[in-house]
Amino acid sequence: MIKNTLMKTLSAVALLSIGSPAFAAGDEISWGTTLPRGLDPHVVYDNPMQEFAINLYDTLYRYQNNPPEVVPSLAESYTVTEDGLTWQFKLKDGVTFHDGSPLTADDVVYSFQRLLGIGKGPSGAISSVLKSENIEKIDDLTVQFTLEEPYSPFFSVVPLIAIVNEDLLKANEVDGDFGAGWLSANEAGSGPYMLDATTSEPQSIANLERYDDYFMGWDENPNPIEIVRINNIQENSTRVLALLRDDIQMTDGYIPPDQIDRINESDTARIQKDESMRIMVIRMNNMRPPFDNLNFRKCVSHAFQYDAFIDVILKGVVTRNPGPLPGNLWGVPDDVKGYDYDIEKAKEYCDAARAEGAPLDRELEIHIQSAQDQTTQSAQVLQQGMSEVGVNLKLIGANWANLSTETTDPSTSPDMWVHWVSAYFIDPENWIGQMYDSDFHGTWKASSYYQNDEVDQALRDARLETDHEKRAELYKTAYRQIVADAPDLWIYNSVIMRGMSKKLEGMKFNPVSSGAEVRYMHLAD
Repeated sequence: MIKNTLMKTLSAVALLSIGSPAFAAGDEISWGTTLPRGLDPHVVYDNPMQEFAINLYDTLYRYQNNPPEVVPSLAESYTVTEDGLTWQFKLKDGVTFHDGSPLTADDVVYSFQRLLGIGKGPSGAISSVLKSENIEKIDDLTVQFTLEEPYSPFFSVVPLIAIVNEDLLKANEVDGDFGAGWLSANEAGSGPYMLDATTSEPQSIANLERYDDYFMGWDENPNPIEIVRINNIQENSTRVLALLRDDIQMTDGYIPPDQIDRINESDTARIQKDESMRIMVIRMNNMRPPFDNLNFRKCVSHAFQYDAFIDVILKGVVTRNPGPLPGNLWGVPDDVKGYDYDIEKAKEYCDAARAEGAPLDRELEIHIQSAQDQTTQSAQVLQQGMSEVGVNLKLIGANWANLSTETTDPSTSPDMWVHWVSAYFIDPENWIGQMYDSDFHGTWKASSYYQNDEVDQALRDARLETDHEKRAELYKTAYRQIVADAPDLWIYNSVIMRGMSKKLEGMKFNPVSSGAEVRYMHLAD
């Protein structure tokens, strides 16, 4: 078994070295990560897409720095009416798409209407408050949005919506698909890098070339990376070995803690460590017995060894996060400590669940992301705890693409699964709002299929409330009730551990892109 695993790893690295030239002098890097399951930013909504899209697309405003702040990008300014309903954005003049055509208000209108028309990706963040007919061009450089009702997270969500080339997509439409078939393997952006679709292969490698005429210019980085080869490498072990061999110069942000010293002590690589806002969650399908029983969910919550997992397995590089918001975000109540490991409490809650008729005699399943070691390790920790209360838990290997599809329906969503919720936009709505409002059932973010009418109301009221302090109190109310209902296990708030070549410098980290924006980077002489 060990021999077979080793051979697979070595074979993968050999293929990587052939398909992606090793460290090139001065102008090229290779990046070993997970490619999105499709390249359309209006369809795919996950962390791999965030890291991919930041390099090829622009948005009206964007996130920058850590803690993140919203700053102008394609837009130079905006105004909003006192009632919070009408938003106008003034675009910068002279922006061009990668085919050289000018970016105008028509493209912005089309991009938002396309997102709403497709009804996937990040559309759920705005579809309840923005209708296509209420998005209009005022002039070539001004676009206006009229909301159905006040929506406090709107400005925070604006950086989610990639602006695409209307003419290019319309030229590639098939049967009214908004060009989605074509865009799944191509790009239509204005960002700092362009996709070379002729040499890229879906789910294998994406080759990016620097866009000379990028509207923000290149003066800030006089020696930018010219070519970025993004290799779809699923296994952490393969990424680490390739980094140490200098076959790749950057990994994703999921380097296992047990590899940190190995990388830092190497001659070729280092760990880039940054505090993020990505929370690790073990989801429970609240619509499927026995997870529809509150006592059983509390049993599970007390059966996980949080401190041992964080301090021993993860070597203390992350911090405990006891609820459905990152601890470094507003809206978190100070009086909620969450669940701790207490096997006696776990047994008491399981006994109560059995007495209520919860079916605990069947083998339960927890689906892990096979390429992510921490999902396996956390599932094994929970498996041990559940065995102590007399419940069998089986680990099932899976991948992100399949899980993010299966979890959009309660009938196909597994008993339990492990994943992270990243910082797609910086507002409590990104986490607690889209994870626990029942309106979001049918999305992977809301895959616990939890429902509490009081929580629904608090989260919906928070979207309408324009007073920041009142919003914060509504989120604190929802947070307390959700933790009391124990729909999931919340484990920690992430510190991003990205492996990087010692020759690669200039990275600027923000939690939304996880430091994957290449335009600031350069290779040391």
